[in-house]
Amino acid sequence: QVQLVESGGGMVQAGGSLRLSCAASGRAFSDYTMGWFRQAPGKGREFVALVNWSGGITRYADSVKGRFTISRDNAKNRVDLQMNSLKPEDTAVYYCAADYYTGSISFSNHAYEYCGQGTQVTVSS
Repeated sequence: QVQLVESGGGMVQAGGSLRLSCAASGRAFSDYTMGWFRQAPGKGREFVALVNWSGGITRYADSVKGRFTISRDNAKNRVDLQMNSLKPEDTAVYYCAADYYTGSISFSNHAYEYCGQGTQVTVSS
C-alpha cells in the first residue's frame, strides 16, 4: 500500500505560481513512477506530468509544457509540481498518483494504482 497526500493548492491570479507537493508513505517510493493529473469541473481526469523512479525521465502534457516542472526526492518520499505562468484554464483539482514500475511508463490515470485525495487549484483572470 502507498498513501499519498497532496498539499500546496490554493487561489492565485493569472500569471502567478504555485508549488504542489505530494508526500508518500508505505512501500518503497523509488519503485514507483509518480504522476500528476487534474480534473476540472465537468471534465475527465487528464494527465499533467510524470517523473520516472530515478527522476531522470519527465513528461508533460502539451498544455503545461514550459510552465510546469515535476521533480521528486526519493530520500524524502516526495514529488513536487512547480506551476508557473498559471492560466485560468489550469483551474482544477490536482491529484498525485503512483504507478508501480514494471518497465514502461503510462500517461493514463487508469494505470496508476494509488491516488491522493486531491488539492484544489483556482486561477482567476
